Amino acid sequence: MGNRVQLLEKAILLITEQCGTVVNRSAIYETAAWGNEAQPAFLNQVLQITTLLSARKLMRQILRIEIQMGRIRQKKYGPRSIDIDILLFNGEVHFQQNLKVPHPQMQHRRFALLPLTEIAPKIIHPLLNLTVSTLLVKCKDSLAVKKYS
Repeated sequence: MGNRVQLLEKAILLITEQCGTVVNRSAIYETAAWGNEAQPAFLNQVLQITTLLSARKLMRQILRIEIQMGRIRQKKYGPRSIDIDILLFNGEVHFQQNLKVPHPQMQHRRFALLPLTEIAPKIIHPLLNLTVSTLLVKCKDSLAVKKYS
């Protein structure tokens, strides 16, 4: 919701200020809404950051950033100003409340895999033991994902 590109840039700024250094970022991609198609298309981008935070502390900070940016969780898969996820974290596996890494659905979502493959194609999913580029090839998600201009 709102100026989507501006919101992505603001999220990058806040992540840099509060979480760590952005060392790489994908292009921005536009995708039809996933899970609840009766809403405008989403913009997606993947960042690679270095951080001194643990995965749990990083997730807490990301949730704070979402709140700072006006995120209100009302409806699952509903419209939102920003949605920041941790897809992977140093090959670690975490399955706790509010922290699931690797992201449990990433291998099913082309909108996450395509930008991730752009910046880190050889990274291995720690549970599936496949590279993200292989996951993208195997992904059955048929939603169109295109570079946003």
